[in-house]
Amino acid sequence: MPDSHPQASDQSGTPVPAAVPAVPGPGDRGRRIRPAQLIFEPEGKEPEPERFFDLESIADPAELLSRSTELTLAFRAAAERATDFQAIAAAQLADPRRFDALSPEQIAERAEWTPDYALKMVEYGRTLQRRGPEE
Repeated sequence: MPDSHPQASDQSGTPVPAAVPAVPGPGDRGRRIRPAQLIFEPEGKEPEPERFFDLESIADPAELLSRSTELTLAFRAAAERATDFQAIAAAQLADPRRFDALSPEQIAERAEWTPDYALKMVEYGRTLQRRGPEE
């Protein structure tokens, strides 16, 4: 099919073939084309407003109360479970059978607790270990 676009011509009216940029082919070891250097910083997107589980978009107060209560219960359960794992880890680190057992003060420093709280967590962790996995 013939090209319907007019060709470029020089001043004498003789058609000039269009300049085709040299793109290296698979077997061509010629010059590589490099991307153009940026001389300006591209505009960044506006940061999206922070959303907390999309609660901001709930207009119905009853639905908002329901959804936020679900989240509260879920986070509370997750926090309790994480605390149990902290206690088990503290008990394992304080186990006197370990050659590298830590003191409650050392555990407190690592976990950013007070030494008294670390001691209670070690005791709680030992209780959890004796109980075994819950079914």
